Parts: sequence; C-alpha cells; structure tokens
Amino acid sequence: MTLPGWAQIALVLALIATAAFPLGRYMARVFEAPAKPSAYYRLLGVDPTKPMGWQGYAGVIMILSAMHFVLLYAMLRLQFYLPFNPQHIAGMSPRLAFNTAMSFLTNTNWQVYVPEQQISYGSQMWGLTAHMFLSAAAAMAAALAVSRAFGRRGVGDLGNAWVDLTRIITLVLLPLAVLVGLVLMIGGVPQTLSAYPTATTLEHGQQIIALGPVAFMEAIKLLGTNGGGFLNANSAHPFENPSAFTCLVQIWSFLVIPFSLAIMFGHIVGDKRQGRALFIAMGVLLVAGTLGVYAAESASTPMMAHFGVDTVAGNMEGKDVRFGVPLSSFFAAATTGTSCGAVNTMHDSLTPLGGAVTLFMMELGEVAPGGVGSGLFSMIVYALLAVFIAGLMVGRTPEYLGKKVQSREIKLAMLAVLILPLAMLGGTAISLSTASGLGSLENAGPHGLSEMLYAWTSATANNGSAFAGISGDTPLLDYGLATAMLLGRFAFLIPVLAIAGSLAAKPKIAITAGTLPTHGLLFVGLLLGVIIILSGLQFLPALSLGPIAEHFAMIAGKTF
Repeated sequence: MTLPGWAQIALVLALIATAAFPLGRYMARVFEAPAKPSAYYRLLGVDPTKPMGWQGYAGVIMILSAMHFVLLYAMLRLQFYLPFNPQHIAGMSPRLAFNTAMSFLTNTNWQVYVPEQQISYGSQMWGLTAHMFLSAAAAMAAALAVSRAFGRRGVGDLGNAWVDLTRIITLVLLPLAVLVGLVLMIGGVPQTLSAYPTATTLEHGQQIIALGPVAFMEAIKLLGTNGGGFLNANSAHPFENPSAFTCLVQIWSFLVIPFSLAIMFGHIVGDKRQGRALFIAMGVLLVAGTLGVYAAESASTPMMAHFGVDTVAGNMEGKDVRFGVPLSSFFAAATTGTSCGAVNTMHDSLTPLGGAVTLFMMELGEVAPGGVGSGLFSMIVYALLAVFIAGLMVGRTPEYLGKKVQSREIKLAMLAVLILPLAMLGGTAISLSTASGLGSLENAGPHGLSEMLYAWTSATANNGSAFAGISGDTPLLDYGLATAMLLGRFAFLIPVLAIAGSLAAKPKIAITAGTLPTHGLLFVGLLLGVIIILSGLQFLPALSLGPIAEHFAMIAGKTF
C-alpha cells in the first residue's frame, strides 16, 4: 500500500461526501413535496394524491416488474426482427433470455452472454438500459417508503408508488445519468449507433471493433448500481472506462446515491443525526473492505517471488496498468459493497484473501453502502435488529425513532435476513453435489468452491459480478441463479415493506431517559457488530473451506 494510492481513494471518498449531503437533502425535498393531478397521471389512470398501504405499494412494484420482465424476455427472444440491429444478431435461447430478463429485473445484471455478440443496440437501449432505470427506481421507492414509516404518526400509508417511481426516474436518475454520460463521453467513452467498424491490424489482419451507445448505458449502469456492461469486459474495457479519470468518475457514480439516501433518511424522519449515523456505519464498512482488498493485493505471493516477478506493484494479475492496485482494489471493494457488480479488474485473479473480502462484502447483505435503495432499507432492517438486541439486554421494549419494535417487525426482519444465506449456501451446496454444477467449474479444490460460492452469493445479493472461471450458461445455473436473484430481491423487499406498513401504523412515543440513542457512535458500533455477527459469521465455515484454505495452500506453494 502506498500514500499516493490512499490519496486516490481519499479523493473519491471526499467527493462522495461532498455530493451526498446536498443530494440527500434535495431528494428528501422533492420526494416529500405534495403531488398534484396532471395529464400524465390521468393517462395512467392514477390518482397521485391517493396514499397507499404497504400491500398496495408492494403490488405496484411487483406488477410493474412482472410486466417489464415479460417485455424484456420477448425483446431478447425476438431481437433479430426488431430495429437497431445493424449486426443482425440473433435472438437468445429461451433459458438464456429467462436468466437475462430476471437478472436485469432484479438489478443483478448477471451476464452469462457476450454483449457485443449476443445483444443488439435496440435490446441494449430499450431493453437493458430501460430496466436499469426501473430496477433502481423500484428499490429507491422501497427505501423511501421505509423512511416514511418512521415519520408517519399512526396513519399507515407509505405514499403513492406511482408518484415516487416517476419522481425518482425523472428528477434524480435521468438528470444524473445525462450528466455522468456527458462526462464519460468527454473522457472518451463512445456513444454511436453506427455498425461495428473493421480495422486492419499491423499484421494485415482484420479486426472488428465493437462500439455502440455505450456512454449513456454506462452512466445508469453505475448510478443505478446495476453493473451490466455494454461490453463483455465491463469497466475493464477501454471503451467503457478509458482512463484513471473515468475510473474515479465511475466509482463516485455508483457510491454517491446509496450514501445520499442515508442523508435523505435523516431529513425525512426529522432528525439529520440518524441519517449521519447510518452514513458513518456504511462508510466504516466500505473503508474496512477497501483496506482488506488493498492490503491483500499489495502484498507479493510466494509464486511471484519464486518466478522472480517484480512484486513492487503488488499483484497485477487480472488488473489494468491504467488503474493499478489502488483503484482496482477500491473498485472491487466498492462494487461488492454495493449491488453494482461492475468490475475494472478480474475478481477471479484476486489473491485468495482479496477474493474473500469481496465475497464477505456481498454476504454482509450489501450495506457498505449497498445498492440504490436496497442498501438503505437493508441497513434499517439491521438497525431494528440492533435496537431489539439492546432492548433484550436491558429488559426494555425496543424502539427506533419513536416506534416500538415488536415481535411482528422482528419476525419479518429475520425472514428477510435469513433468505440470503439460505439461497447463497443452499444453492452452492446443491450445485457442488451435481455433475452439472461441478462441470461448470474451471478450477478444482478450494478455488473451485470459491467460484461456485461467489456465483450464488453474487446472484442472491443482486450484485452480478463473478469469478470468471465459472461457466454459467447451463440449465442448472441459468434457472437456479435466476431463482436466487428473484429471492434475493423480492423475498427481501416484500417483508421490508410489510415492516414499513406495520411501523407506519404505530403512533410515535415520546423519547425518555431510558430510550437508546440511535444517533451516536455507540449505536454505530452496535449496528456494525450486529451486521458482522448476524450476517457475516454465518459464512465463516464456507469462507474457511474456500478462499482461506486456498490462502494457506498458496503459502505452501500449491495452486488450483
């Protein structure tokens, strides 16, 4: 690790903090403004002034998601016959189209396909990019509904989902995407509808250069913590991420909204200190994860020393010299600490401990700072569990922001939290016990276990990155991982909205001397402990058999 490396990381963190506070304040203001009838809402047949309970709110998200899943599946199957396909790319197979549609619906963007060979311009723009807006907006709407639950005084409504989705897309995501897209275009990212050009190489051969409307998709891919790249190499490709400057912009882009939502939460509940406490907890986890990856990748390995490789730069396997170890490590920790999944380095080539950190960041439930929306409501679920545990220790009914936390909320919270290890570990176990699952692995031993565990963890956490040694386009993984994506998204989101509805219907109680303060460093420490113990330690046996065992094998001179 070097001082210039940490300076780059500190610069991005400072820029995020500088933008998060005004952006969070802006979002709270526009989202809480009274809605007025308009021609747009009349066209939808929606009364924007009518509030919704949690069932109605969840119903809108589920129905809209189902409709868009069907449309995207049809578009991927029929893209050969649709416009904006100058390469005449054929339609996807049924199972690959199913996996891809579910992937983009759930904000996972798991890419088993090669985009420049299997996705037309039209499908990229009107299918995948449109879903990047929708999936991000759905999670942000859920986070907004949960935030309102603590501001409502026994009313029971969470706002109007149609209004919230419209405002999120038109007033936050779209303006930011245009801005970031323009910055990326200035930085050298292409934006064109022309057919792929052909270049003559120095050896007088012919090479097809994949281009397309990359910049705008890249912008929402990052801002919406989607992660699906226009090109197969994702943010390691020079057309998606040409320089260290664009790399800094990209990291800022997929971190700024999740951190801003914590600040928005403080404004909506009427106590800015609460938002700052969640902001600090998210930041501590992100910095700790970055430190873990950076330390692991900066150290030399016995194999590098044995073959006389210069180890001053650290482990450069799978990394680009444009970014080096610092920005590659920061990108890896941040993309797995959110639900982004974009990569500027190949995670399969990380050292065993570096790969273990990226796995652990996803296994925590992606709250460092998590995806847009999903990071905030996941952190609030852990905050409810933290005050419940604190209440048990002192023999007092737990409460959070003036709302009593009772058995209904805790049962729903545990239902949401336990679905993650069930899908991650259960899916891994099933895959490794079948010939189809074992046949998908490129590597044996503990690294093979890590590849499969990473796939199921990434799918369930709606992350979408992968250890590239795994071959995912098989019936087992196409349908299995799609199911994990669905569970990781909606089996978590629906209980969270049910919690919000329950809390919104409760009256606020007065703060007394016995109330646990939830805005100070003591509560931040308790919250971090609950996250690590309740979520992270469930995966310690699997991590011990995978990346940790591989680390000790590497020290002994054995690779897989």
